Amino acid sequence: MGGFTTVQSVGAALDGDLRDMIATDAIPGPRLLTSLAQINENSGDPSKIRDRVDQLKAQGADLIKLFATASIRDGGKMTMTVDQINATCGEAKKMGLRAIVHAHSSEGARASVEAGCTSIEHGTFLDDATLQLMASRGVYFDPNFLVLHNYLDNKPKFLGIGNYTEEGFAYMEKGMPLVADVLRRARKANVKIVLGTDAVAGSHGRNAEEFIYRVVDGGDKPMDALMSGTSVSAESLGLGDKLGSIAVGMEADLVATEGNPLDDIKAVPQSRLRHETRQNLPVPLIDRP
Repeated sequence: MGGFTTVQSVGAALDGDLRDMIATDAIPGPRLLTSLAQINENSGDPSKIRDRVDQLKAQGADLIKLFATASIRDGGKMTMTVDQINATCGEAKKMGLRAIVHAHSSEGARASVEAGCTSIEHGTFLDDATLQLMASRGVYFDPNFLVLHNYLDNKPKFLGIGNYTEEGFAYMEKGMPLVADVLRRARKANVKIVLGTDAVAGSHGRNAEEFIYRVVDGGDKPMDALMSGTSVSAESLGLGDKLGSIAVGMEADLVATEGNPLDDIKAVPQSRLRHETRQNLPVPLIDRP
């Protein structure tokens, strides 16, 4: 209903059951890929991490997710060691799995790219040298606007939980123009940019707003933004031969819009459910014309 036919969810064990139920038409939903769990600095030494990657593969994970750095609320500093990152990305590659990385800092992102990981998420503080390395290695990049908008719009509901502090929200406020800047610099460096939202409580069903923020806040061209959520994303998932383009032999995942997003990016589809319950939502709405 939100206009997405394939979703990659990186962290919840129950995603495996959800994926299988959708695949067997037991419940309606988008095609689902999942990491089933996440790997971070507390996952053990390199040997234990390699074992964990093997376990996730055996359990049916579609990819591996790792946290190379802290969150933006904690300054995005590198948290995993280079040896831990090498073990995670190296074993994932050995097992035929993609490895996507939560990384805000250049240090964590660069170590992950050099280790063979396939995609960097967030990247708020990436420098030009790291972006150029990503472009040269064909590593995908997923900067996110919606998650920051959602946290700030819903600040009273998050404040006081874990690291959702005033200091943490100040980091997120400062992060908004940084995301816009890194998106522009990544485009200039010819990095392969995909669409992702880091959707959390309050933003589910609003995922198409990421298209809008990337154009309005980040200066993306509408066609580039749309391709980031179609053909480029399909390619990043290893599904580019089946999804993301309209051509003979491709699966017919088609989404209709009420207007032309190339003329007005706000014409991208947004959740029908969200429009029906708008009076109960605590965040500003972006309406289509």
